Order: sequence, then structure tokens, then C-alpha cells
Amino acid sequence: MLSTLSAGAAVASLLLAGSASPTPARFGDDPPSGKITITVATVNGSGCRPGSAAVAIAPDNTAFTVTYSEYLAQAGGTSKPTDARKNCQIALNVHVPQGFTYAIARADYRGYASLAPGAKGLEQANYYFQGQQQTARKSHSFAGPYDNNWQSSDETDIDALVYAPCGEERYFNINTELRVDGKSADPKATSFMAMDSTDGSINTVYHFAWKECPARK
Repeated sequence: MLSTLSAGAAVASLLLAGSASPTPARFGDDPPSGKITITVATVNGSGCRPGSAAVAIAPDNTAFTVTYSEYLAQAGGTSKPTDARKNCQIALNVHVPQGFTYAIARADYRGYASLAPGAKGLEQANYYFQGQQQTARKSHSFAGPYDNNWQSSDETDIDALVYAPCGEERYFNINTELRVDGKSADPKATSFMAMDSTDGSINTVYHFAWKECPARK
């Protein structure tokens, strides 16, 4: 089901996909009815080589998803030391209808993990607008034995939401990372943690919080 990755960092690019499948929660003001587009500015990282990730916007403009097909960290067995940490850095240009701005209210990360007894997995992420302070890097840990889908969520309090400046285009940057530590596990056992889906059924969801911009005088 899951694909392994070659060692070392790789320059990556994204393919824009059709539409997002989840029905996400709604935050803030009602979303705009106009068209939203997302274009890719830059992408790099050992977890998202060219063609292995896709971005889609929810039909109701409440969220967008990122789907990976080869984002996997592993340790033990025949794994290389560089396989234990994988990352993906994405800069997106999000075009929204005039008169609206957005923040990210919640991010839901999903994947699959198979961790031998004693092995540990870690997912961490942060995001920020170009020229603004990065959000705190939030981490979620998983311990073996574990063999199942995993999910973690990072939610921002309404009062702490950081919105894109009205009337300006700023890149929206997403940094994610997966790590697997197999030092305390059977060295012959391969453990892995993936933000990965070969059939597109597993993805990460970024929920918009919308706000109308003040009318210009």
C-alpha cells in the first residue's frame, strides 16, 4: 500500500487536483461564494518528490486538502539512517475573492503507522504567511506497538487567528515533518510512519476561517 522513499532531500513539485472530498467544519464568517484558486510557488523536501502530492479546494470553500502518495519515514530492518526523518515544505499562492481574507483555524493530519514494540513515531507541523511570524511548531507522538491509521489536529483559538493582510497576496507556507525512532525496538523490525495514501483516501485538511475585509474609503 505504501511507498518507500529514497534517501536524501529531493526538489519537489505539486500537482493541482480536482476537488476535496471531506466535509470540513466551518469557522468564522460564511465563506465567499466566488472562485478560490491555489497555485504552487515552491515545494521541496524529502517527503514530497515531484508528482507525489496534490492540492484540492473543498467545493464549499471551507477548506483545502493536501494529499501525499510517498511521504513516509522508517527505521529498522534495511532502512538507511536518512530514512528516519522526512519533511515537506510547501509555499502556496492562495487567490481569494476580493473583499475577503482568511486564516487557518484548524489543520487535521492523517496517515498510517506501523511501529514495532519500543519504536516511536512523531508528526509535527507549522504554517505561516509570507512576512509574518511562524505559528508554533506542534508535535504529536505515537508509540509502538502500533499498526493502524493515525490522526492529529492542531486548532487555533479564535482570538489567536492570524489572517492574511487584506488586499495583499502573501504566500501561505506549510512545513511538515515525520520521524521514526527505532533505537529501542528490535533492529530487525521495520517501523514506519506515513502521511501517505496511494488511493487518495488519506489526506491532510486545512480549515479556513473567513473574514470580510473593511470597505475601502
